[in-house]
Amino acid sequence: MLFAFICNDKPVEGLALRLANRPDHVEWLTGLGATLKFAGPFMDDSGSEMRGSLVVVEAENIEAARAISAQDPFFKAGVFESVDVRAWNWTINNPEA
Repeated sequence: MLFAFICNDKPVEGLALRLANRPDHVEWLTGLGATLKFAGPFMDDSGSEMRGSLVVVEAENIEAARAISAQDPFFKAGVFESVDVRAWNWTINNPEA
């Protein structure tokens, strides 16, 4: 089953924390292998500044998905103001469908 992590950065210190921890975050994402379906940052309205993340993973259940999310270096460093983990059905343009 697929799960989406909808992550919103802290409004004040989020960007600085994000930039400081980005290499570890990218390494962690890469290390997820086939578990990771796709990921990328949410941007501000001008498209110039990162403000959050969307990460989609495959996991057995929501508890397993939350456990994966909790290992994200951004999560551990306190980048996020909120993280919402939701079951998700990739219906359109799914390359595996």
